[in-house]
Amino acid sequence: MSEVGAVERSADWSWPWWPLVPLYPYGQRRTLRREVIANQVWTFDQMQGILYVVVPIRMTVIRLAAGGLLVYAPVAPTPECIRLVHELEADHGDVRYIILPTVTGLEHKVFVGPFARKFPSAQVYVARHQWSFPLNLPLSWLGFPMGRTHWLPENPADAPFGDELDYRVLGPVNLGIGPFSEVAMLHRASKTLLVTDSVVSIPANPPPIVQLDSYPLLFHAKDSAADAPTDTAENRRKGWQRIALFAFYFRPDALKDPQWWRVLRESKQSADRSKRAYFGLYPFDWEPTWQRSFD
Repeated sequence: MSEVGAVERSADWSWPWWPLVPLYPYGQRRTLRREVIANQVWTFDQMQGILYVVVPIRMTVIRLAAGGLLVYAPVAPTPECIRLVHELEADHGDVRYIILPTVTGLEHKVFVGPFARKFPSAQVYVARHQWSFPLNLPLSWLGFPMGRTHWLPENPADAPFGDELDYRVLGPVNLGIGPFSEVAMLHRASKTLLVTDSVVSIPANPPPIVQLDSYPLLFHAKDSAADAPTDTAENRRKGWQRIALFAFYFRPDALKDPQWWRVLRESKQSADRSKRAYFGLYPFDWEPTWQRSFD
């Protein structure tokens, strides 16, 4: 565990295009690779969030029987991330296909163009009904490569990888500002279902990628601005469970509406009034029984 409050930095974690979608941890994104099915399926986890409400974001890599790799939902192509993919290429062949399975917002698609440029021979396949917020930008403006970016065929059998992966389109569902749609894929050989936002797993303990940076977890473990929780497994769990409630419900019943006059007053009593700590501001007021909401 790193020292609480210490800011770790490395050129290996650099993501220079973070201003396009300014989410924490901004220009420094770590990547964890995990082999979930031997020699067939790997996950690559990073994290992102607002107000230290950090959640994992995942890319999945599939080894194709025909040779090479398929990438589902790319994450930020940091040097570390690309190195980890190159290690798989050395054993299993080049990245052949890159899939963008979602249509909503920018937080998923912003990585696809930069990621695709790292693998110039890969073909990019994109879910239909694309849009972005706050500006509805064309894919070419987001760096999607010309000449090798294609819509996913409506019939999965028409996709060049259709003999190994089946898929169905969920939606489109009108959200008002734009549609929700997602492509769920099934890798037949490993019986692995690939989804992005349609199915979410929320563990009781913080995922490994979130544990690499304890600051967000301890920030949300506080009961008041004056608190300075120690870095323990219990406090990390407490912070994570509150993050999960806020991230997935936005206004859970256990979270009171902030009284801003009190937030400003209590910020003066904070143990940390640095910029990183939002100058002592802590706009979260949890009911004593908040744990029941997570359970």
